[in-house]
Amino acid sequence: MNRQSLISGLQKNTSEWDVIIIGGGATGLGTALDAVTRGYRTVLFEQSDFSKGTSSRSTKLVHGGVRYLAQGDVLLVTEALHERGRILRNAPHLTANQEFLIPAYTYWDVILYTVGLKFYDLLSGRLSLGKSRFISRKKALERIPLLKKEKLKGAIVYHDGQFDDSRMAVTMAKACAEKGGIVLNYFKVVGLLKDGEGKINGVKATDLISGNQYDVRGKVVINATGVFTDEIHRMDDPSSKPTIRPSQGVHVVLDRKFLQGDSALMIPKTDDGRVLFAIPWYGKVVAGTTDTPLDKISLEPQALEEEIEFILRTAGKYLTNQPLRKDVLCIFAGLRPLAADPDNPKSTKEVSRRHKITISRSGLVSITGGKWTSYRLMAEDALNKVIRAGMLEKRKCVTRNLRLCQNESPDKSDRLHIYDSGSDEIRQMIKENPGLGDPIDGRLPYTGAEIIWICRNEMPVTLEDVLARRTRALFLDVKASLSMADKVAEIIASELGFDEEWKKNQVELYEKLTKIYH
Repeated sequence: MNRQSLISGLQKNTSEWDVIIIGGGATGLGTALDAVTRGYRTVLFEQSDFSKGTSSRSTKLVHGGVRYLAQGDVLLVTEALHERGRILRNAPHLTANQEFLIPAYTYWDVILYTVGLKFYDLLSGRLSLGKSRFISRKKALERIPLLKKEKLKGAIVYHDGQFDDSRMAVTMAKACAEKGGIVLNYFKVVGLLKDGEGKINGVKATDLISGNQYDVRGKVVINATGVFTDEIHRMDDPSSKPTIRPSQGVHVVLDRKFLQGDSALMIPKTDDGRVLFAIPWYGKVVAGTTDTPLDKISLEPQALEEEIEFILRTAGKYLTNQPLRKDVLCIFAGLRPLAADPDNPKSTKEVSRRHKITISRSGLVSITGGKWTSYRLMAEDALNKVIRAGMLEKRKCVTRNLRLCQNESPDKSDRLHIYDSGSDEIRQMIKENPGLGDPIDGRLPYTGAEIIWICRNEMPVTLEDVLARRTRALFLDVKASLSMADKVAEIIASELGFDEEWKKNQVELYEKLTKIYH
């Protein structure tokens, strides 16, 4: 995947595209992948980097949503559980079957959660990841030694999926490009093109790196911009009403000592009525999340101090080793693009996570709501709706069994398995130059060989792209990622042909960015 080659492909196609997608997060990339595999000529524009926003800031779960089951949304949970199974099957190099424990401190908890999770198992059908069951107090403490022992009756074990969200996004972008689609990061859509009858027939896009502007014509324009959906709506109709209800979700990253095992902790009821997770991830623990309604939307939302304290305090109620502010390795915040009626007074935790697909009078297709687990289904639903509206010729969706991994059985014991077939190329680089196999910073595993391979294959443009999303250094340990910045910037500059001034500027920008994360 090479950015300049993709731009050349955009320039060479002077005819009309079938599908133009705005937004390079989970929904946009999923839609692009669905469109290109149906044989539609497809182009996608992302104003920043792929998954820069909400799609790189998830709880790292591919799940049906135990909480939605408690709310009675059986259809949503059933759909998500089936999609969970498909993601784990189609992207085994980036996903895992994760065991969760729900500690039970009353016998009523034992009955309630056991029955509820049996129903969760039932809804997953043939795509189940394992049966839920009650385990004794002793076995619960063997799995999570730091669980508070007082009044602990045992725990209910269940299974859900875990994944690397931004690496999944990059994998999807590469798959689109390999199948003939054009996917471009740092391309901002600044306007919509319309014909004499007011029907949308393309977009105006600006390459934020070169400054070049493009008028790109297409049969269908799909707005998959998440929390920025209403900005595109206003391009179409300046008087359009808001359709997005943003809610901030915050996570903190801790050392693995707070779980001391491979099982994840799920706290079923917190002070704000949500669930809270503490999940092993790349040798650390991701704990969250919160649900804070926001009016302001940005690419870099910032956690509120009370959100951080809420997570630490709630975790401390269940763990004998209370995590403190000084234990936090990273803090990251994401905005949920909840599809909601702006006049609805309900709190965001009660707003449905179900996705909505609309087509405006001028023909703008918008996908709102949803979550990572359902990205494929959202894309399928959107394109099927477009076909039913007569905007595209009918073609069958093929993504249910579309494998995103070349290795049939990735070796999960090999850390490089996340690069799929690229792991062989990285190992060959290290064989030829052993120094490239040394970790850039001892606190994190990333090596020079990985950074070189990323530059050659995954279209990073900035230092942040590499440290935050191609690797997960920023999200795992902010201070360690800062110590890597100079060396990584040097490698990127060498590979992509940037000068010393670029390197200096990128390191300064990255240092400024990290203040939000710690």
